[in-house]
Amino acid sequence: MTTRSARRTRRTLQVAGAGAAALLALSACSSSDSDKDTSSGTSASASPKLSGTVTVFAAASLQGSFETLGKQFEKEHPGTKVTFSFGGSDTLAANITGGAPADVFAAASPKTMAIVTDKGDAAGTPETFVRNQLEIATLPGNPDKVTSLKDLTGPGLKVVLCDKTVPCGAAAQKTLEASKLKLTPVSYEQDVKAALNKVVLKEADAAVVYKTDVKAAGDKVEGVEFPESSSAINDYPITLVKNAPNPAAAKAFIALVRSADGQKVLTSAGFLKP
Repeated sequence: MTTRSARRTRRTLQVAGAGAAALLALSACSSSDSDKDTSSGTSASASPKLSGTVTVFAAASLQGSFETLGKQFEKEHPGTKVTFSFGGSDTLAANITGGAPADVFAAASPKTMAIVTDKGDAAGTPETFVRNQLEIATLPGNPDKVTSLKDLTGPGLKVVLCDKTVPCGAAAQKTLEASKLKLTPVSYEQDVKAALNKVVLKEADAAVVYKTDVKAAGDKVEGVEFPESSSAINDYPITLVKNAPNPAAAKAFIALVRSADGQKVLTSAGFLKP
């Protein structure tokens, strides 16, 4: 009897021990899984550290604002560098479709952005982030007394326009046609900065450019608003470029441009909100 009782007791203890071991193992496994879940959740929610160069192709009229935002971006993300290629939107678009390495494209019109999207070289759908309006830039003090778009057609006045293929030129042409005015400029320039520079250097008496460019030039030119410009306001779209070398940083730069801070920089330069 005693022997059988002792055997039963040992078996009971062995079963209990095995059960306890199983519970401990299950608890450890559950704890491990929980730790993994927590770790995984933390990793998923953490923002990756940005690094490397972001290459931005942008319309010439964006130069001042984007250079300011580029410095802000580099300060917010140590280890990054923003490089820019500014120029006529049509030329920049052609460079991108031709294989030039770029992360971001910011155009001065939907038409020039379409050059990139039609070739399938944009990642996602471009979004308008600002708008811009034309203004007449004259010599300081406006010695030729230009007060309207019609005044630019007067004899002897040397006027410069942007080329018709770039957004500022297309917008100027639209306003002239709507006003039934004919203007033969002394030159067509490849981007808005080049057109403005002709007046700054006193090689022209006036140029049709953007309000933002007149504002950026300060006292080097004088601006003359004209009501017809409201019929040709340009939307500026921005997009991530397909096969961007640094897509993570590119997306972050686009986010900065569209953020409240970015909009503050752009509107203070004279751009209109989208």
